[in-house]
Amino acid sequence: MRFMVIVKASKDSEAGVMPTAAQLKEMGDFNTELAKAGVMLTGEGLAPSSEGARIRIDGDKRTVIDGPFAETKELIAGFWILQAKSREEVVELMKRVPNPAPPGQVGEIEIRRIFEAEDFGDAMTPEVRAAEQELRDQLTSQARR
Repeated sequence: MRFMVIVKASKDSEAGVMPTAAQLKEMGDFNTELAKAGVMLTGEGLAPSSEGARIRIDGDKRTVIDGPFAETKELIAGFWILQAKSREEVVELMKRVPNPAPPGQVGEIEIRRIFEAEDFGDAMTPEVRAAEQELRDQLTSQARR
């Protein structure tokens, strides 16, 4: 099973405050542990929402909303994609994560399972499944370039 671990934003991450060298080393060491355990597929930090945009979709109408976005507690500052046997395995791994928040602040991460083709039941027809696999193969090929 794949899981997305979401690092919640803080006022500092939204203000563009970068981690210290010590914080980067600590997180790098943790990422190395995840990679050596064979569970980490990818992980990245995200720029503040002031550099982002949202697109509101209402029928055929698309409205672009430029950042920054007001509710920091609802924003994402980074993520990992992990491959693990269970949610419990991910919980145990992530209990060791260095605090992603600035020193003295409370950090928060969220763990969510990523849907797999089997989760969609009969709606995932053989045709849709084949198209999905073709797209995944194409993306894997592009990533190797």
